Amino acid sequence: MRHRIAIGSPLTLLLLLCSFALAAYAGVRLLADDWLRVALWIAGAAVLHDLVLLPLYAAADRMVVGRVGARTMYVRAPAALSGLLLLVWFPLISGMTAERYRSATGQSPDGFLARWLLITAALFAGSALLLAVRVRRARKRRPPADH
Repeated sequence: MRHRIAIGSPLTLLLLLCSFALAAYAGVRLLADDWLRVALWIAGAAVLHDLVLLPLYAAADRMVVGRVGARTMYVRAPAALSGLLLLVWFPLISGMTAERYRSATGQSPDGFLARWLLITAALFAGSALLLAVRVRRARKRRPPADH
């Protein structure tokens, strides 16, 4: 029995090579100044994610699956997007870098928390609306039960 390695199209390979080249360039630039602190930060982030965050959001997902059932994607998608926004903008949402932001941009850092909460509410509202539309369409397609 002979196994073939799935390589993919030339475009896929080119994009993959470009992404590796970009990651290597970013790694070289990132590690050039203080490689020890960067390596410790990456290791700490991996440990924090694997030992603390992963069990927390796995438990939260099990709770959602237990309560919502098959419609978990309508909770998972907005929660994941909201979490990603929180991860990216956490220093400004929490106010930890307010003065630094103000001195670097000349703009007020106020409002990041309110905007993140509004975006999160809009994501969940949009997901709930999409679920309601799909449930309604499914009910219309279902033939009436004979009694």
